[in-house]
Amino acid sequence: MAKTQLNVRVDEHTARAARERALAQGMSVNRYIEELVRRDTGEMGHTFVDAAADFMKQYESVFVEEFGADREGRR
Repeated sequence: MAKTQLNVRVDEHTARAARERALAQGMSVNRYIEELVRRDTGEMGHTFVDAAADFMKQYESVFVEEFGADREGRR
């Protein structure tokens, strides 16, 4: 996906907090802000759910073989 530059002005306290949080998480401030926006808009949640659905579809036969088709999450 192509990247677009976005310039944002924040107070020094907010800028310092963003730098510190990004550093603590081992990422750039750019990436940190991008992930915050994605989280806020639900994009990461949708991505996780889509990946989980794909995983379940791919391994459905393994789960059915191990636990049976009528288990529906019951232990």
